[in-house]
Amino acid sequence: MKKGNVLIKNAAELVTCSGFQAKKGKEMNDLHVIPQGAVVMEEGIIKAVGTTEEILKNYNESDYEVIDATGKAVLPGFVDSHTHFVFGGYRAEEFSWRLRGDSYMEIMERGGGIINSVRATKEATKEELHRVGKKRLDSMLSFGVTTVEGKSGYGLDYDTEIKQLEVMDTLNQEHPIDIVKTFLGAHAVPKDYKGREDEFIDYLIEQVLPTVAERNLAEFCDIFCEKNVFSVEQSRRLLIKAKEMGMQVKLHADEIVQLGGAELAAELGAVSADHLLQASDQGIADMAKAGVVATLLPATAFSLREHYARGRYMIDQGCAVALASDLNPGSCFTESIPLVFALATLYMKMSIEEAVTALTINGAAAVGRADQIGSIDVGKQGDVIILEFPSYKYIPYHIAVSTVEKVVKKGVLVFDKEVKS
Repeated sequence: MKKGNVLIKNAAELVTCSGFQAKKGKEMNDLHVIPQGAVVMEEGIIKAVGTTEEILKNYNESDYEVIDATGKAVLPGFVDSHTHFVFGGYRAEEFSWRLRGDSYMEIMERGGGIINSVRATKEATKEELHRVGKKRLDSMLSFGVTTVEGKSGYGLDYDTEIKQLEVMDTLNQEHPIDIVKTFLGAHAVPKDYKGREDEFIDYLIEQVLPTVAERNLAEFCDIFCEKNVFSVEQSRRLLIKAKEMGMQVKLHADEIVQLGGAELAAELGAVSADHLLQASDQGIADMAKAGVVATLLPATAFSLREHYARGRYMIDQGCAVALASDLNPGSCFTESIPLVFALATLYMKMSIEEAVTALTINGAAAVGRADQIGSIDVGKQGDVIILEFPSYKYIPYHIAVSTVEKVVKKGVLVFDKEVKS
């Protein structure tokens, strides 16, 4: 029996999320559920999908590792399309400051926030970052995440930014979870460049971006387009250069103030614009028209006690919406996918079906891989999760608790809650 040959049968619900591109608007409610479903994987690739009765007529169980999913729901692996999971140090004290009423920007302005994590990440060795990065990936896997986007951005200099990306590259080769790497050198303004933000953008363009592109250390370039961080024009300049070097682009957009980041994302044909708590009606309309995925991060709004992004409005306006954790040491120290599900359905007025779509096929689209992952379709990678319960509706219902029992990655069982270590 070849590695990666798996047959999952008798699924109470086989939730295929079928599709090869982002789903927009009303399409997000269509999960393509097959009752009593089965899926066949050969050498890590999905070979057949259908009812168990149909599949067993055409495939011999003895040729596969068989997983009986009787009474359980089967879904595509989750895609967490926005994280900062490789970082040094922690910022627990800042959390307590926020509890007493200090704002995120106030903390940032007095040397906390991202700059605090920059100091700790610069001091950390590659071995230390690898160790904590692997631990965080292991936790994500237990929540059903099979692909994750990881951003740099806790260096703001050549050596540390490259160090973060190299650590992610090594982890991508060693860990079951696929890692999509994003260069976020423009995550904050270093102290030495305060008031000289244009010069810092020049530094990134001239000294850091070329190495990232030449060594293929990142697929995406991102920037924190925000008041008192980087302007729309500065963001435009960096991202255009990144595109010229062959990278795809993303933006942290309109998180704290309405600056025009959503409009810029549409103008540049960005793959995604993320956060979007303050995105304008025009920006949302522009994104919908341009096909930019709106990646929403409800756990961050929850952690910062901010109003949530207008997920319901965005979907109704024809946007493709993805959901992600935004795991980071400051504004959102959690990788809990079930918490993201609960917040999206309870407070962002998204249906359960829309939330499932947002964390599967639309999450895949937000990292440029909807043709390879994000759904249970023939020809795609065999990334599948099996729940403890018979329906996907249990995911947000069991609030903030993982319902994932098994994870299959590229046709190999890589996590099983039932197996005690």
